[in-house]
Amino acid sequence: MPVEIEAKMAVADFAPVRAQLTERGGRLIGRYFEINSFFDRPEHALLKADKGLRIRIKRNLDTQQEQYIITFKGPKQRGPLKSREELELNVGNATDAQKLLEGLGYQKVLLFEKRRESYDFEGCEIELDELPLLGTFVEVEGPDEKSVLRARELLGLGDRDMIRTGYASMVAPLLDKHGDQCRELRFGSV
Repeated sequence: MPVEIEAKMAVADFAPVRAQLTERGGRLIGRYFEINSFFDRPEHALLKADKGLRIRIKRNLDTQQEQYIITFKGPKQRGPLKSREELELNVGNATDAQKLLEGLGYQKVLLFEKRRESYDFEGCEIELDELPLLGTFVEVEGPDEKSVLRARELLGLGDRDMIRTGYASMVAPLLDKHGDQCRELRFGSV
């Protein structure tokens, strides 16, 4: 199974990172709006095993085309970066994908929206992410730790603390704190 290797850092502003990307030859892949729905068993078996199951609706903001992706993530591996097995599968639509997961005994436990700009840079994928309540983040994902750390340095982010948790783990406590019973975090609802 492929392994996702990434460094995630909180940033106050994307402008300096965009400037570095432009100056150093980064290429914009696309701008997206995402709806990320996470699923688990009623007894939270996946959460307890540090695994994740997600359906992502990914809309290209320039073309309005949508992709529907089911993702399974394995437990986090040891090391300085966030690394975990990841398997992604494109499907025809999110509604049927959700019915499939529900038919297998999974239920939706969390939903959050995200705005994302994706860049190709130095063999890595750079993601500029904005989430309601959480703020703005840069993710550097690449084929190995050395490539990720090098791209991170070139973007001027080498001194930033790395966040090893996923967005779902960051969103859930916020929803608990705000008493959101439906477990959804959307733009415009905060």
